[in-house]
Amino acid sequence: MDLNDAAVLVTGGRGGLGTAICRAFHGAGSRVMAVDISPIDDARASSGIVQLHADSSTADGAVAMTEAGLAAFGRIDVLVNNAAISRVVEYRDLDALTEALWTQTLAVNLTGPFLCSKAVAKVMQAQGQGRIISVASTSGLRPSGSSIAYAVSKAGVIHLTRCLARALAPEILVSAVAPGIMEEPGMGERLGEAFRERFKQNAPLGRSVVVTDVADVILTLARSDSITGTVVTVDAGSTMT
Repeated sequence: MDLNDAAVLVTGGRGGLGTAICRAFHGAGSRVMAVDISPIDDARASSGIVQLHADSSTADGAVAMTEAGLAAFGRIDVLVNNAAISRVVEYRDLDALTEALWTQTLAVNLTGPFLCSKAVAKVMQAQGQGRIISVASTSGLRPSGSSIAYAVSKAGVIHLTRCLARALAPEILVSAVAPGIMEEPGMGERLGEAFRERFKQNAPLGRSVVVTDVADVILTLARSDSITGTVVTVDAGSTMT
């Protein structure tokens, strides 16, 4: 797919990774809408990137996002399911993983990508082409990460990707990236510096993942006419150890 003038929607578009994804597509000549549940902050808005306040974890929010994308761009070529939440809960402390936290984590991290993909799929099918790319995590590949709920939600994103790739072919190509621990604003506060340091020590490259590297891989997946049902790890080699 030629990304020049392509219409791109990015959920979680005002976080660290979301901002990097939006800027990468914008730099490739795409028209970009950053969708986020946070109130619009004009000071953070990148020039040329449309801002939309919407809850992508709900059906109403997914429909509103799709309608706003069509109103702004006239079409939707790429959806990046990036919105996610993470709360640190020790794996052994099952009592601390409350039903409310479990439900909220899966709603944002897994139900949201399904609802947004479902909403844009009809538009893309009518156009005859489209790309859906979801941000999973290495926590979805093996038991790791901030909590059991987070790991399970990201494992669900990986299998959702494969199921949608089969369901929506050949018009829509569906893929995912699975980052490891990223150098992202606020990540240290959420996960703790000790957690991040362990990741660096275990990664063959000896460092965390740079958000721009993840964004570059997402652009590659969007451009490709041959990649679908694939999950690309961007993890400084950590899943090899």
